[in-house]
Amino acid sequence: CETCSQEEAKYRCPRCMKYSCSLLCVKKHKLALSCNGVRDKTAFISVNDFTDLNLLSDYRFLEDVGRTADAAARHPTMHSPTTKKLLYCLRNKARKCNIDLRTLPVGFTKRRENTTTFNCMEKKFYWHLKLIFPHCHAEYTLKGVPDDKTLADILKPYIDPVESDPVVCQRLKIYTVSPQSDVQILMKIENRKQNSIRYNELDASRSLLDNLKGKIIIEYPTLFVVLKTLKNDMVILGQ
Repeated sequence: CETCSQEEAKYRCPRCMKYSCSLLCVKKHKLALSCNGVRDKTAFISVNDFTDLNLLSDYRFLEDVGRTADAAARHPTMHSPTTKKLLYCLRNKARKCNIDLRTLPVGFTKRRENTTTFNCMEKKFYWHLKLIFPHCHAEYTLKGVPDDKTLADILKPYIDPVESDPVVCQRLKIYTVSPQSDVQILMKIENRKQNSIRYNELDASRSLLDNLKGKIIIEYPTLFVVLKTLKNDMVILGQ
């Protein structure tokens, strides 16, 4: 026994791996080492010591995490009147701006991701925005984008040859070397049949709010940035 050093050890602590001979020594070692006796499921195990039991333990640990996350999403606070009131207020403000904003039920990915807010003092939206660059298979998420910012200013940090971030610029090189007149900003039209998907072309010189007016938005806007000179499967409404 590593506590009393007198009796033969019978137990081993799952947490700190100390040997004990009795319940009294188990309690003493927990008190002395501030040990809770619960096995650390995330403790490091070398490859040489890794067994099928460790693999099973990791699998069950991931299942527990999944169940906990699901339980959190179903918690009553997620469906509280306060949350519903905020969503109602957000949709109502959007409706006054001639934007049909629709929210998804709790648990959907876009519902969890959305960080869009409305500032009552400034009387403007701060949008959660997703930018997709199909020709480079790149995707970026922006948070807190003011609705009075033009699309051209929103895209400057990504495709402007001078003002863009060097790392992003290198990844989106096909966009930065192309003339700005070749850049098109598209947004998918919601509530259409899958065999009839169409896109609205947005005006880069106008504000985000002006471009969203008269359109259906599910949770937050997703903008596709494409080049006219390169072939893509996106059909603009009216073509």
